[in-house]
Amino acid sequence: MKKIRFSKDEGSVFYKELQERTEAYFSGNGIHKTGNRTMLCKIVLYFSLNICLYLRMITTASLPVFYLSYLLMGLSILLTAFNVSHDAAHGVAVKSKFWNRLLFQLSFNLQGNNAYVWGKNHNESHHLYTNIEGSDIDVLNNPLIRMTDHQPLKWYHRYQHIYAPFLYLFYSLNWFLFRETLMIFNRTSRTIKVEIPRPEVIKLIAFKLLYIGYMIILPVYLLPFGWGTVLLAFLLNHFLISAVFTGVLGVSHLSDYVHHPVADENGKLEMSWPKLQLCTSVDYNASSVFFNWTLGGFNAHALHHLLPNICHVHYLNILPIFRELAEKHGIVYMEMPYHRSLAAHFRFLKAMGRNIDYKPASFAG
Repeated sequence: MKKIRFSKDEGSVFYKELQERTEAYFSGNGIHKTGNRTMLCKIVLYFSLNICLYLRMITTASLPVFYLSYLLMGLSILLTAFNVSHDAAHGVAVKSKFWNRLLFQLSFNLQGNNAYVWGKNHNESHHLYTNIEGSDIDVLNNPLIRMTDHQPLKWYHRYQHIYAPFLYLFYSLNWFLFRETLMIFNRTSRTIKVEIPRPEVIKLIAFKLLYIGYMIILPVYLLPFGWGTVLLAFLLNHFLISAVFTGVLGVSHLSDYVHHPVADENGKLEMSWPKLQLCTSVDYNASSVFFNWTLGGFNAHALHHLLPNICHVHYLNILPIFRELAEKHGIVYMEMPYHRSLAAHFRFLKAMGRNIDYKPASFAG
């Protein structure tokens, strides 16, 4: 991973005041930055839903109820990841370090994915070097999707905005089957090398086998539907959660408004870290109570990147401070309705499939 050095600019002053104002908000109101009773209710709710829907799925004799329970369980598990796993990975779901770690490990590993790989690289790569190719693990070098203007332009990229939605359906299945497994053999579509310690390799394999066991083998053993029915439910479940996952996160960092900055030959970037976060993230419906509750604050992505040490249940109260200071310091905060961010995502894919020298669009508010 290429380490980057940042410069000082108006973003540095903005960020210093943002930290001071948010500290004053929490201390002045006598509240913690971690999750509150609302967060505790969400933790209990989502884990309870996961268990209840799974028990319903493996005990029903009705085929429609089986499919419905299976898909709703998959959606509930994804929402658990949005609302619990993510904040726990940042150590802010609850006050206790032990419980944050346990919540993160449980909610992530039981999805068949490795908590160590995601947590380490999310915090040390994506959050630090957002959208910088060769430094941000989430900038892919997938030959089917061209993500930056430094990647080779192939003839078929001209149609990537058309076939991308089909590929998106396989996102979680690819993650489960190939993404982490290939990392064991030093093969990856990521633009940085990922090393997995041996104990985590063992856990990675064990939890994937466990996931196959309770999502495929146990339902086949307990229910009268057969392998074909259960495998179809398994595939439909992954298609559903992939569509929701990419629809929620894909529009934040892949948009014709965002930048993919490049450091100079000495590894120095001509902007501050706070400014990087704001020019590489798009927020949508950031003030929406529904989106905040359902998506765990992922719709307020720029705010999260700047203040990852704050639980998402506080975002709605922090946003007015954030907007006020961005305007005060002349910092562009890209916020829009979801439909506009989705359109910008597909404009980006279309432009990247046709232009060698791509330039982001100017954000007009």
